[in-house]
Amino acid sequence: MDAYGKGFSIVKTKNKRQKLNDRSMRSIVNFFRSGTVLRSIALCALLCALSCKTKSEQSANTLANDEVAFSIGSFGYDREFLSKHYKNLVVLENGESRILISPELQGRVMTSTASGDEGHSFGWINHELIKSGEIKEHFNPTGGEERFWLGPEGGQYSLFFEKDSNFELDNWYVPKELDTEAFNLVRRTEDKAYFERDMKLVNYTGITFDLRVQRNITLLDKEDAAEILGLNIPETVKMVGFASENNLTNIGPEDWDKKTGLMSIWILSMFNSSDHTTIIVPFKKGDEDILGKKVTDDYFGKIPKERLQVGDSVLFFKADGKERGKIGISPQRALPVMGSYDAKSKVLTIAKFSLREGATDYVNSLWELQEFPYSGDAVNAYNDSGDLGPFYELESSSPAMDLKANESSSHIHQTFHFVGDEDELEKLAQGILGVSIKELSGE
Repeated sequence: MDAYGKGFSIVKTKNKRQKLNDRSMRSIVNFFRSGTVLRSIALCALLCALSCKTKSEQSANTLANDEVAFSIGSFGYDREFLSKHYKNLVVLENGESRILISPELQGRVMTSTASGDEGHSFGWINHELIKSGEIKEHFNPTGGEERFWLGPEGGQYSLFFEKDSNFELDNWYVPKELDTEAFNLVRRTEDKAYFERDMKLVNYTGITFDLRVQRNITLLDKEDAAEILGLNIPETVKMVGFASENNLTNIGPEDWDKKTGLMSIWILSMFNSSDHTTIIVPFKKGDEDILGKKVTDDYFGKIPKERLQVGDSVLFFKADGKERGKIGISPQRALPVMGSYDAKSKVLTIAKFSLREGATDYVNSLWELQEFPYSGDAVNAYNDSGDLGPFYELESSSPAMDLKANESSSHIHQTFHFVGDEDELEKLAQGILGVSIKELSGE
């Protein structure tokens, strides 16, 4: 049994011992009857040959009949499942740390593990939808631990609503380039995979954007994590980490500006929810008259206080996948880090991302014609109700990109999962997020 109470089983089919056929037996009897030295020598040779053949065939049959069965929820299970439905999956691994990427799903990191094939699979995957083969009209929530999108979602510069349509769910469509179409795998190394895709997108006002997306995924080790997060990772703590560098280039003839609408890079990470999981979002402490409100918490109706606790510089948001809710942090308040903690499984998840100093223009995704289309969030977190699936999301965005022709801009998002003793995880949480996770365990 692994640390998550999920067993790893190996099912072996035993081969019956191979028997000599009648012809071979008759040959052996005849040799014994002859009594000659020559035939005795031949007899020994025949027995050796039959013995070697028997062992060889037994070995081959054993390999052919061995079946490895991974438990649901393990990385091995998800890898085998996804390999039946998607081509050319990319697995990057370093010891027991592994990530699984799908070129067919826009270079999406589908899942990861810190404990090999038998270990817990951290990404939420919609097995039912994938298995059905159904392609939905508006959006295909196939899941995945980190996917690439572009904002804004709503407003007069939306990429998800056609020109002059009402901002209603029936009119909301995820662009196929971000939903069902593949990115090109340019190359891969032992710890990196490089993807690219050219797109032509049209926003709500009818402006066409010609763009090139380059998405580079890197598997990170503990030394990388220590450098990025600014503290040492104990040897006793298991870890998997990866970074995505997402680059957007204006390959069209026209410059992009605020008058015609701008886009942003939007990274969304889907994780498995549980009754014991809490989202942790630190933010800048300060007067609301100067920095603005601490959090936007009414995207889908006001989030109840028992589900969202907001302090002076950190918020705790229940991630149980049972009630829909979304929070947003403005660029004036945002910090370049957030996380979550599963108190039962002892998993600390950290998202670290680029946050440009002084940048305040972020696209606004509210479903309405907006008075302030560049007053959006830099950081978001989402908890699903179970309608799409039992998952939660940690999201980061780049500033609005006012790129001239042939100019580029990028956004980096890094994900880490730490598994271990709570005292060790407590030190990491204090050092990275500035909070105690022991409070979330009821201690």
